[in-house]
Amino acid sequence: MQYMRFAILALVLMGTVPLAVYAQGAGIEWDILNQEGMELGRTGQYDRAIMVTQKALQVAEQNVGPNHPDVATSLNNLALLYYNLGDYAKAEPLYKRSLAIWEKALGPNHPDVATSLNNLAFLYYTQGDYAKAESLHKRSLAIREKALGPGHSDVATSLNNLALLYNTLGDYAKAEPLYKRSLAILEKALGPNHPNVGASLNNLAGLYNNLGDYAKAEPLLNRSLVIREKALGPNHPDVAQSLNILALLYNTLGDYAKAEPLHKRSLAIWEKALGPDHPHVATSLNNLALLYNNLGDYAKAEPLYNRSLAIWEKALGPNHPDVATSLENLAFLYRATKRDSEAVALEQRAAKIRAMKR
Repeated sequence: MQYMRFAILALVLMGTVPLAVYAQGAGIEWDILNQEGMELGRTGQYDRAIMVTQKALQVAEQNVGPNHPDVATSLNNLALLYYNLGDYAKAEPLYKRSLAIWEKALGPNHPDVATSLNNLAFLYYTQGDYAKAESLHKRSLAIREKALGPGHSDVATSLNNLALLYNTLGDYAKAEPLYKRSLAILEKALGPNHPNVGASLNNLAGLYNNLGDYAKAEPLLNRSLVIREKALGPNHPDVAQSLNILALLYNTLGDYAKAEPLHKRSLAIWEKALGPDHPHVATSLNNLALLYNNLGDYAKAEPLYNRSLAIWEKALGPNHPDVATSLENLAFLYRATKRDSEAVALEQRAAKIRAMKR
């Protein structure tokens, strides 16, 4: 069996927390730094964004102490930046501290608590801990629907991320209506050309890709790509995501001439924006290798699969589902090149990982 690894989907990027008005807040300098850090993160300039957000956190802690909601805002936004860079070990304790501050200061049902829950849930999703992720996403969604109303864009984000989890688990019947409701809310709340609409279109298309309904997926992907390129620029990581899934669609349809340049462009964007060791880079390497595998060009495919596996093992740990996917793909190549004993070892390791995650 051949496996495809789809990219992590991007609505979690909206988990930054905007300026809030609290009595005796962290001050004008913090306000300015917070806004600057969010804008740098939005445009994919993560290293600069981290420097600015760390300064904002320092200013907040100096001005209002360690347990103020403004400190939680900076912690959350800094965690999100580390998440986007694939540094999950740094992101998790920041998210947890942010959540604890907000729950104590604002109560368990405040929208900022929901934001923190959403982001921590997405971190657990990325790490393959789906049980933890589902529980937090459901709590985040319930808070947002009650506090903000069912038509708010933050509700759409929670719906999307819960749908993504079900999509990953193969429960497409649960995922599809959540994706559709999320998209409808975003189009109404933000307009048809907002980057989050592009992300939502991309996600729904990914589901149709998984279902083999390519006639539905292709126009959604093309619309997503146009929105993202116009709103974010041609070299933004979210553009790479749309390119990646569109390339996978063409790969599945056997249109390798269309797929290859899209995969290569996606890979180049992610490597430049996120660095060579980010999990998204591993996704792109894996999918380009898949194309060469399908073409029978195993000499090109094998080093890409090996590099992808090394990145995922380092970033996500040896027992993550993405590592299992990579092992299965490499085993498929070994079978095709008559290296059955090597294939068996990889298949057995992948099976153990899959069994652990059931």
